[in-house]
Amino acid sequence: MNRSVSITRKKLLSYYKKEETEAGCDEAGRGCLAGPVFAASVILPKFYTHPWLNDSKQISEKMRYVLRSEIEQKALAWSVALIDNEEIDKINILQASYKAIHKAVSNLKIKPTLLLIDGNRFKSYAGIPHVCFVKGDGRFLSIAAASILAKTYRDDYMKEVHQQFPVYNWAKNKGYPTIEHRIAILKAGISPLHRKSFQLI
Repeated sequence: MNRSVSITRKKLLSYYKKEETEAGCDEAGRGCLAGPVFAASVILPKFYTHPWLNDSKQISEKMRYVLRSEIEQKALAWSVALIDNEEIDKINILQASYKAIHKAVSNLKIKPTLLLIDGNRFKSYAGIPHVCFVKGDGRFLSIAAASILAKTYRDDYMKEVHQQFPVYNWAKNKGYPTIEHRIAILKAGISPLHRKSFQLI
């Protein structure tokens, strides 16, 4: 007997409060052993929708880049920022993540009136209230859009620096703590881009 299987994709919300100018915010690379942490902030049209826009971890790499182009074309404003590994070591990864989001918000060409933050806590941005959402990148389109921009721009960065330090294979692991990455650190030592405050081996 042939059975048809229907796949229902969860529909993300276009906004949290209709009367606000909302900027979705997310970061990428907090758990990496090397490289910067990236953050993005995105303001989408109020009733924007897209059938495939979702948390960057839920979609393929190819689709992330297709959606990045879509986001950059359709967003009312978007921005990507980074905090490098040296500053991460000075202020810790949590504070660096907050700072990266603050930088991304500051660079928006439109000032939002509300920030939608992926996660359970955030350091307030002066003059703009925020709301935190656990797994918000799977709930709101603007946060999902920010997750895709942060992820793809960070991936591009790690692919680029891979050319300088190919022994760690960052083109593949993007600096995350894979077994391959840790073995390379054991054999070759650390690079100038590694986070010394992290447990590298």
